[in-house]
Amino acid sequence: MAPAPASTTSPITLHINDEKHHLSVDHRTTLLDALRERLDLTGTKKGCDQGQCGACTVLLDRRRVVSCLTLAVATEGREITTIEGIADGDDLHPVQQAFLDLDGYQCGYCTPGQICSAIAVIEEHAAGWPSAVTDDVRPETPPLPLTPDEIRERMSGNLCRCGAYVSIVQAVARGAEAHEEARTAAVEEAAA
Repeated sequence: MAPAPASTTSPITLHINDEKHHLSVDHRTTLLDALRERLDLTGTKKGCDQGQCGACTVLLDRRRVVSCLTLAVATEGREITTIEGIADGDDLHPVQQAFLDLDGYQCGYCTPGQICSAIAVIEEHAAGWPSAVTDDVRPETPPLPLTPDEIRERMSGNLCRCGAYVSIVQAVARGAEAHEEARTAAVEEAAA
């Protein structure tokens, strides 16, 4: 008797936006398809479906990933944040507010991926991670300012077909300022 074929599906639990979702997925299902087709979290957009445009960017353990190239089964037990989980109730995240205030979108299709990526960019920069345009990459050097060149380089994996790049760079810079102000306030509060 021939052995039974191996199953091509697995039950998984995805931790998305502070909620657990239990589902059975084909091993080839991408995180993007699980989010959009199985969980109705349609804020994450399907653009190129090849990892080139960044429209599907989400945060996985607070780091940005393109969900179209990430298998859903590989994310089990990890914290996934989509655009639907960025705001705090009715209070927009500072990056979301900056995109709104500075018109960092036009058609809006790329905006969820841009915002998720921008949040990760700001945290990466604050942690001292260099980019290809960082002038001084020595570990003992304090983080340099998040200049427009740094922002453009760090956000280069996210494409905007409308060409709203000037406003996007301004929005990321404003979001970085808000992040730094919040970090400084937290340090002062802890010291008091």
